[in-house]
Amino acid sequence: MVGAGLGGLAAARSLVASGRSVRVLEARERVGGRLDAVDGLDLGATWFWPGETRVAALVADLGLTSYAQHLDGDARYQDASGTQGLRGNPIDVVSSRIVGGAASLAPALAATLPEGVVVLGAAVSAIDVPAGSDGGDGGEGPVTVVSTAGRVRADHVVLAVPPALAARIVVTPGLPHDVVRLMRTTPVWMGAMTKVVATYADPFWRRRGWSGSAISHVGPLREIHDMSGPGGAPAALFGFAPPGAPGRPAVTAAVVVAQLVAIFGAEAAAPVRVYVRDWRDERWTSPPGVQEMTSYELLGHPDYQVPMAHGRLHWASTETAPAFAGHLEGALRAAERAVAAIAGSGHRGL
Repeated sequence: MVGAGLGGLAAARSLVASGRSVRVLEARERVGGRLDAVDGLDLGATWFWPGETRVAALVADLGLTSYAQHLDGDARYQDASGTQGLRGNPIDVVSSRIVGGAASLAPALAATLPEGVVVLGAAVSAIDVPAGSDGGDGGEGPVTVVSTAGRVRADHVVLAVPPALAARIVVTPGLPHDVVRLMRTTPVWMGAMTKVVATYADPFWRRRGWSGSAISHVGPLREIHDMSGPGGAPAALFGFAPPGAPGRPAVTAAVVVAQLVAIFGAEAAAPVRVYVRDWRDERWTSPPGVQEMTSYELLGHPDYQVPMAHGRLHWASTETAPAFAGHLEGALRAAERAVAAIAGSGHRGL
């Protein structure tokens, strides 16, 4: 397993439960990938929505709890002429959040795996597939995975990282040119975005009858939402900023606070903390030039639905899911597909 994000951990859990030998190699010194949080405030994935049954089931199975996204109150709208109110909240939709943050899914999943399955600080650089492998029972020999933590031999390898990142792994023999081109051009979900979370002593916007939601044509944040915990504590607003020029930050905390004051008034001028996460800077999520990968129609591409390298390499990242790509649900569906393909092969190990 390459990557200990949601897809990789979910696939590992299923495979371990089926009696298979599993090793999860994670380049970071933590699990979760784009599931990341500070003080329970998500800097990566945040919501799940009605109809995303796999996420809801996993939350319950892991003993976590969820609560409804705050929707009550009027929204705000900002353009060059200033800020005005919007009656009701036409911006947000019914969705759920996880107590402690969506990032709590990752350590909870990792805790269900046997000791030693997850190896941190193990950046994968190469995968060697035996020549002539056909994915059957013929004893073609193991695949060799080379990482900074050493070599692992396996019957199957699950790529649970964005395809554009996986494209930097040297696969021998080489993958078809059209597949490599697809991998290099498939967008990394949220990979080019900056997420900003501002915490406050209390959710003052609710006292003023506002939902905490806003749309801006001024920026730097283009959309803003209430990110408060259950009952409004901790109180927080968060928003997304599109990427800035390569090599330059998309946004600073001071500029964000100035925008929040323009939208929500003087009380927004005194945040407790402002967290800025530019996902372009996360080398184990986003390759260089990630902001140029904008062909979102490639998400869930048919080529990601079948194993590569004679049935030995499988996909389990959210970008590869044909439905709910980019969501937590997509990662879980991609993991299910990989596990099913491995179960249908003649190989026992991973």
